[in-house]
Amino acid sequence: MVGLGSISTPMCTTSPLPSKPNPRNNFPGKLSHPLLGFHKVHSLSLSTHFSPQKNKLTETHFTLKASSVGTADYTEEPATKVKFRTSLIVPDCSTSLSLLGTGYREKVFAIIGVKVYAAGLYVNPSILSKLDARKGRSAAQIQDDMPLFKSFFEDPMEKSLQIVLVRDVDGKTFWDALDEAISPRIKAPTPVDESALSTFRGIFQGRPLNKGTSIFLTWPHPSKMLVAVSSDGLPTSTDATIESPNVGSALFDVFFGDAPVSPSLKTSVATGLATILK
Repeated sequence: MVGLGSISTPMCTTSPLPSKPNPRNNFPGKLSHPLLGFHKVHSLSLSTHFSPQKNKLTETHFTLKASSVGTADYTEEPATKVKFRTSLIVPDCSTSLSLLGTGYREKVFAIIGVKVYAAGLYVNPSILSKLDARKGRSAAQIQDDMPLFKSFFEDPMEKSLQIVLVRDVDGKTFWDALDEAISPRIKAPTPVDESALSTFRGIFQGRPLNKGTSIFLTWPHPSKMLVAVSSDGLPTSTDATIESPNVGSALFDVFFGDAPVSPSLKTSVATGLATILK
């Protein structure tokens, strides 16, 4: 997403998970996945299934396993070494969101790949309870299932994309690359879309985005996107509200459409879903 013309080289609460020894995460393609197994708990409910042994319905849940740091759990995106919390609450959302997958964005300059940022997708676990029809599908099948990713966006449950810069980037350069990816996906922009893009652009103009800066793009609803930026840890408030279904949908498609700007992120999310839906 970020094509760099030049590169120089909200209070959020987390929902800590029970601390326990964790094996090192190993996944195909060395992708990071916190969703490693199922267990019975009283939170993060995903779906129900029929238990022939007990002849009754039981709830299934997933465990977020990652390296433990202090009282919060994290999972590491292996290519950039960026650590993502496995569970958090973003500004202006009251629901704890769970990490579904991570990846990174790389740009190629003179045949040399340059990593620009790491990214992690967080979702309201209730979204996953609606995927029973896709149980048993492989990660490859899920990755090519565009109706699935479309349903993710259209679901009114919260989802959030965290972008963590791994190098210094000028705000204008970041926005120009973002706009370059979004605008072609909006075939006939309305005045509402133009206003939303102007608001979006204003967040980054004249703003240095140093290494370690986090940008949260949160969809509390398909018609609304919240943008929060923090140079030091998690943001404490929302910087802007983008109320344009077209802009929100286009941005989601940038990451999870047919030609995602971070293939590793989409693959990681697909593998995480396949793990959950075994």
